Amino acid sequence: MTPEQVKALFTRADGSYLFARWGRPIVPVVFGVEDRTLATVKGALEAVVALAEHRMAETDPELGANLMVFFCRSWSDLTGVPNLDRLIPELHPLVARLETAGANQYRLFRFDAAGAIRAAFVFLRMDDHLSATPAEVVALAQAAQVILLWSDAALADGALLAEAGGHIILRPDVAQVIRAAYDPVMPANAGDASHALRLAARLAVSSRSE
Repeated sequence: MTPEQVKALFTRADGSYLFARWGRPIVPVVFGVEDRTLATVKGALEAVVALAEHRMAETDPELGANLMVFFCRSWSDLTGVPNLDRLIPELHPLVARLETAGANQYRLFRFDAAGAIRAAFVFLRMDDHLSATPAEVVALAQAAQVILLWSDAALADGALLAEAGGHIILRPDVAQVIRAAYDPVMPANAGDASHALRLAARLAVSSRSE
């Protein structure tokens, strides 16, 4: 990837550059699915976390679970989840916006004092499109989308995924970006586009060493 291509992955609709990665082990919990789908979602998360050479844990000392994934049939279902409005004070207006937009997914991040990701909430409304998508694809897409704070453009439908041998996989260039972003020499948060130059340089080093 060129520096400009890397920059585009973290440039938001308003033109600002914003990058963040997880600063603590990821502790996921999934709501609203049967055990088989639960195993699929957690398996995808484990695979992407391993790719990043990051860590998962059994519990977060501050939050218990710091990655919460909610599957629902209607956005209004979220307002009935006990104590969710305590975790997300803006829950009711958020639900109203999602209903108005006809959205089928939404991700909300929380950050620590250093700007690293400390928690994330993933909401999936199982409309006709998501219901017709294999669980493995949905799980991999969500795992990829939550491992870094990507730009909205980078998260266009299926933009992080590719097909190989009849299977859906992470795009190889996206996988390289994830690995490079979690390199210990890289910062956990960046708000300047010069970060994209450093990230592209890490990608070049990685390519030469393979």
